[in-house]
Amino acid sequence: MAEHPLAIMDKIDPVLMSHLKSMNELIYGPGALPKKFKLLMAMAFDAAHGADKGVTALANQAMKEGATMDEIAEALRVAFYLAGVGTLYTAANGLRECVK
Repeated sequence: MAEHPLAIMDKIDPVLMSHLKSMNELIYGPGALPKKFKLLMAMAFDAAHGADKGVTALANQAMKEGATMDEIAEALRVAFYLAGVGTLYTAANGLRECVK
């Protein structure tokens, strides 16, 4: 498995990373929305913001939580509609490793 993209930050600012890990648990932990939906939302945001590696990581996590390719596609449709065609290019780059 690839190193976490923020791993270096643990060495630079472990206090910040501790807070970030707590926030991650708050955001993706149990709540009104299933974790799968939260991950799909995050994936759509990453696609809209040009973060193809984030799309890859979040799509994989969402699929581990039971997301289907249809759900991934639908989440990306919404992101495209709201943020533009660049979202689709980012999503395509990020999903290359996920789609066989």
